[in-house]
Amino acid sequence: MAQIALRWVAGKEVVDAPIVGTSSVEHLEDAVEALDVDLSESDVEWLEEPYEPVRVSGHE
Repeated sequence: MAQIALRWVAGKEVVDAPIVGTSSVEHLEDAVEALDVDLSESDVEWLEEPYEPVRVSGHE
């Protein structure tokens, strides 16, 4: 799941690089392997389908 999430974030035009915190070499290796994950357009649509935008509090 973490690899899918990282790949999704990295695929967004507004993101230059996701910030990844890790507490082990294994977690770091998993994060790097996210670069090998291919998400199709339909995959991204499926991942984003349940999202409902929420107005940011304090911004007009």
